[in-house]
Amino acid sequence: MQNDIDPAERSRHLALSEPSPWIARFAALAPAGGSVLDLAAGGGRHARVFLDRGHPVTAIDKNTSALDALPAHDRLTIIGFDMEAGEPVFEQGGPLAGQTFDTIVVVNYLYRPHFPGLLDALAAGGLLLYETFALGNEAFARPRNPDHLLKSGELLELTAGRMQIVAYEHGLLEGGDIPGVKQRLCAVKDLSASQRADNEPPAHPI
Repeated sequence: MQNDIDPAERSRHLALSEPSPWIARFAALAPAGGSVLDLAAGGGRHARVFLDRGHPVTAIDKNTSALDALPAHDRLTIIGFDMEAGEPVFEQGGPLAGQTFDTIVVVNYLYRPHFPGLLDALAAGGLLLYETFALGNEAFARPRNPDHLLKSGELLELTAGRMQIVAYEHGLLEGGDIPGVKQRLCAVKDLSASQRADNEPPAHPI
């Protein structure tokens, strides 16, 4: 869950049971049967989406007590880990070191030191679904700390030259699960998968 949210707001986030509309829209692009990482999984609403679609899911968060509501499942791995203290989560000594995933989902969480490891942990052909708050949100609600707010185009810059951008949005969302200024990205790590003479990567349904 987001690291700049007061306890009451965190409780509201954890109480959400329906997936983000962005995740629900693009979940079908996840490689069939492929592994899914739900980073900062919160109450597990997105882990549940991908479990229901037949994926093995790893859900990681600092506090995993809210994940206890998920049904026991042999395709579900829950990891309790403080991702902003101690060993970096994707590096040697971290719980995800050396692992790769076919889909990575991040919603309402931002810790920039994860960025390099996160992209390296995404398998070739893998799907990245990222949605979190952006600068301007401080005028409406938490998070307000700029360390926890994306800059305009930041997710595009992160994936430029490494991934195919399927969809991107940035702006004020007045409806949906949690209103605010948000940035949302759907991207696929398949720039080298072209079978065309012009090297354009394959198109994905939107």
